[in-house]
Amino acid sequence: MARATGYLRGSRVGLSLTVGLTLLAMGAAAGAQTATVTPTKGQSPQQVEADKQQCYGAAVQSSGYDPAASQAAQPAAGGRARGAATGAAAGAAAAEVRGRQYEAYDKVDDDVKQEYRQNDAKSAAAAGAVVGGSAQRRDRRQAAAQTSAGSQAFDSAYRSCLTARGYTVQ
Repeated sequence: MARATGYLRGSRVGLSLTVGLTLLAMGAAAGAQTATVTPTKGQSPQQVEADKQQCYGAAVQSSGYDPAASQAAQPAAGGRARGAATGAAAGAAAAEVRGRQYEAYDKVDDDVKQEYRQNDAKSAAAAGAVVGGSAQRRDRRQAAAQTSAGSQAFDSAYRSCLTARGYTVQ
């Protein structure tokens, strides 16, 4: 019983950590919108909004990162399924080719041939799922790293622009 309770506690901590990191990443991407901009030279509310929009555009141009666009662009899901489908097709085709290398293959019952192809397809599908999942994780890690670097560059450019125009950014 203690092992099951420990496991549940560990999974709750893992879930809490995952949710926390997700919220942190979402907050970092939306940093420009949530920054507190305080005018120091008596700018009007209309001027503040105009400067924020202009600095946003300048930050996007200089950093090459747009927080609004990056939230919509997520790596595609289904890497394991695509890998499994590709592997199954390749495994069945390879089994057919290997089987035709032997004269006895034509003499074997069709059910036996089909079972041979299915077994090879299952093995190749499992390998394809592993490769597809691995590629999907790699793509997600790269996207997260690019988003983080882009977000930091954007935030720095945005803050610098507003500071230069006479605002305090917190």
